[in-house]
Amino acid sequence: MNIGMWRKALQVIPHVSNDEWKKLDVISRWLISTRAAVLIMTFLSGTFAGIFAFRDGKFDLAKWLLLTLGLIFSHATNNLLNDYTDYNRGVDQDNYYRAQYGPQPLVHGLMNKRQHLTYAAITGGIALLFGIILVAMTNLWALLLLGSGAFFVLFYTWPLKYIGLGELAVFLVWGPLMIGGGYYVMAGAWSWTVVLASLPYALGVTGVIFGKHIDKYLMDKERNIHTLPVIIGERPARDALVAMLILQYILTLVLVLTGYYTLVMAAVVLAIPTLRRIWPMFKAPKPAEKPTEYPDVWPNYFVAAAFVHNRKFGVWFMLALLVDSLLKVYILK
Repeated sequence: MNIGMWRKALQVIPHVSNDEWKKLDVISRWLISTRAAVLIMTFLSGTFAGIFAFRDGKFDLAKWLLLTLGLIFSHATNNLLNDYTDYNRGVDQDNYYRAQYGPQPLVHGLMNKRQHLTYAAITGGIALLFGIILVAMTNLWALLLLGSGAFFVLFYTWPLKYIGLGELAVFLVWGPLMIGGGYYVMAGAWSWTVVLASLPYALGVTGVIFGKHIDKYLMDKERNIHTLPVIIGERPARDALVAMLILQYILTLVLVLTGYYTLVMAAVVLAIPTLRRIWPMFKAPKPAEKPTEYPDVWPNYFVAAAFVHNRKFGVWFMLALLVDSLLKVYILK
């Protein structure tokens, strides 16, 4: 058991040699191979679903735990299948982007195909089990949500990512499906208001995947992987990403002005210093070489900036939403 590695793998995607890999416990290997550092985005979506349910007096702890763990294991399964699919299609060969920023278990010989698929099957099986239990606790409409989630897990990498639909899939999954659907399994009713309220955070997660696809724009273009940045062009993609980040604040403040949120939600503006810090990066294409004194996350560049901002915005959004909901439930009711 290597708790130090667990902690590290939850913060970054650590580089490990084959010899180091052999000495790791199974949990460390799982955390590294599933890129657990990015699972925080899914945890936050599950948390938002729970807070919205609490706000309406519908919070159910057992359902929330099943939901959030199920979503995290689903995301982890998708990451494993992403690596397997791209490796199988020959995409991750020849020092492709994915093999540079962290261990790609198949490319780097840390696992064989059978071991990799075993990890994916067990991880996906756990996610499916949680989903089935939630359906049994809710109703058959929840089965539609489960099926939709399974569809995106299985088909995000191919064909959706390859035909310019990957970014839209991320937007739909991390907002309406995770947060709106999560609210539904706890509240027993669909809420378009909650779906609308989920969009600021969904835009942030979409910005992260957009940043990643801009970072590997040239590589994807060479391999005929038609992500949205490849389709619309590198410069428009940078502009679109910045627009998404700004829209997060605008949508939140619109919901404050309409009365759905209290002024407490304006606390998200505390993430603006982070936005201002990364803003200059988007004025020019990604550098050809790692900038001097740049953090050890290269070749992640735009994605790293978008991730840092999304984490900061997400934390402030979560804290503000919790206080806002407490006010709604106990003081302003």
